[in-house]
Amino acid sequence: MENRIASVIEFGCGDGNQLSLSKYPQYVGIDVSPTALKRCKDLFRGDPTKSFLLYGEVDSNALQAELVLSLDVIYHLVEDDIYEKHMRDVFDAATRFVIIYSDDEEAPRVVLHVRHRRFSDWIHENRPDWRLVRHIPNQVPWEAETERGSFADFWIYRKT
Repeated sequence: MENRIASVIEFGCGDGNQLSLSKYPQYVGIDVSPTALKRCKDLFRGDPTKSFLLYGEVDSNALQAELVLSLDVIYHLVEDDIYEKHMRDVFDAATRFVIIYSDDEEAPRVVLHVRHRRFSDWIHENRPDWRLVRHIPNQVPWEAETERGSFADFWIYRKT
């Protein structure tokens, strides 16, 4: 309750597993997968504080929340134009905070569905009114030899 967040939008809400671990006063989940959205709608049926929308069928400019989440999304956006749109939508929708869960470095692509990006450069160049207020390193960092852990960290930005 430290920051008294009343509204949350999550771009890339997925199947609702992470949402089931959270309590938000007002939540909108957006995803590109109709299957994931159906699962969320079924899982949270009867909860009037949550709604779910298909990305691309919603006017992202009309959505606003105090906190916007982008968790496990950025490194899956391999096309530049889709990455740019995602970043614009995330920061345009946020009025106070953005939380990103990703790595923040350029690295060679090893698999087709992952592209590592230094998103902090995009924020610095395109949203100078946002500041990094906290970086939370992953407690279980990626280990290539065991293929366990995660290369992503939490990055918390606040609008100045």
